[in-house]
Amino acid sequence: MILDIINKKRIGKALTYQEMDEIFNGYLEDKVPDYQMSALLMAICINGMTDQEIFDLTRIFIESGDVLDFSDIPGIKVDKHSTGGIGDKTTLVIVPIVAACGGCVVKMSGRGLGYTGGTIDKLESIPGYRVDLSDDEILRQVHKIGLVVTGQTSDLVPMDKAIYALRDVTSTVSSIPLIASSIMSKKIASGADKIIIDIKVGNGALIQTKADAKKLSELMIKIGEFYDREVRTIISDMNTPLGKTIGNSLEVLEAIDVLRGVEKNNSFVDLCVELATNMVSMSLGIPMKEANKKVLESIQNQSAYHKFEEMVKAQKGDLSKIKVSNHTMFIKSPVKGTIEKINALEFGKLSLRLGAGKENIDDKIDYTVGIKLNKLVGDKVKKGDILATIYYKKKVPEISFDNIYKIS
Repeated sequence: MILDIINKKRIGKALTYQEMDEIFNGYLEDKVPDYQMSALLMAICINGMTDQEIFDLTRIFIESGDVLDFSDIPGIKVDKHSTGGIGDKTTLVIVPIVAACGGCVVKMSGRGLGYTGGTIDKLESIPGYRVDLSDDEILRQVHKIGLVVTGQTSDLVPMDKAIYALRDVTSTVSSIPLIASSIMSKKIASGADKIIIDIKVGNGALIQTKADAKKLSELMIKIGEFYDREVRTIISDMNTPLGKTIGNSLEVLEAIDVLRGVEKNNSFVDLCVELATNMVSMSLGIPMKEANKKVLESIQNQSAYHKFEEMVKAQKGDLSKIKVSNHTMFIKSPVKGTIEKINALEFGKLSLRLGAGKENIDDKIDYTVGIKLNKLVGDKVKKGDILATIYYKKKVPEISFDNIYKIS
């Protein structure tokens, strides 16, 4: 009985594959009600799961929908996942870099969750860009230009979509076993041979502590080994916004500046280079030093930017039509000093209130609004210096300076 399965987990015992299959697939088939699945998720959140339970749950998630087969595409297919953060536009930079270096990337991305932003939302700020490619269109494009970034199909791991929606409203999103199964099931079902995972940690991320980030890292590597996938992880800071922009069109334009070599020598560029270097190393089977050289050359000679242009054109986007709002206001420094902290979470909330994300499922995103950071952590400022530019359409929300900046 379903109640026996829930009670077994409640008292901290491990569930069998058959027990988890019964309750999780029962939920997907509307045979198990929300309140019973919520009880199980909370028991998992409190008591955790054994490695075998996590392997089994990942399998149940994978087998709930289609598993994509890209074996007829030559070479090793690499994929990247980020656990999400404020201003995270790394996919837009690293995918064309890897393709320009000779790697093959099939990237299925998601939409934003609250204020974290989603790659698909950012790409949709490019007028005309298609995010709904069929499997055949994906195959043709990868054969032709070596890269594609598109949205997940509804038939890919539908179990994860259903369970995540429930986790989101039952305070069980932070469960490390559930996060690991969710991420790895999607990566494996998407046809990736090798995977790099960027684990964000800090006040603007799902994972709040380095200890939890290390646990998640170890767990996803174990799942990868179990399913014969090489998995590498990078733990990166999300106490400060990533890069200089937050908001869809603004982030696309910043990614373009990085690919063209205009934007350089900051933590965002460094992270993109590190992720891309790992992906090129895995894809081509070469040492990290050689991969790093290829990555830097692809930026310097702009071959990575030309790959980005190719991808946008192939997916019917028009970069010349991307827009940002012409309504701006400024956050100015009230004092002289050095910027010690820029609060990622508060800036994420501000971007959401501006309309750059969705507070409710039916909200419409305004791609043209957002925030540009004119000064970064470590910069010296004078009183009256512009710290950030706010791009808005509707009335700008009230901003508490002390909540978002620390200057000393």
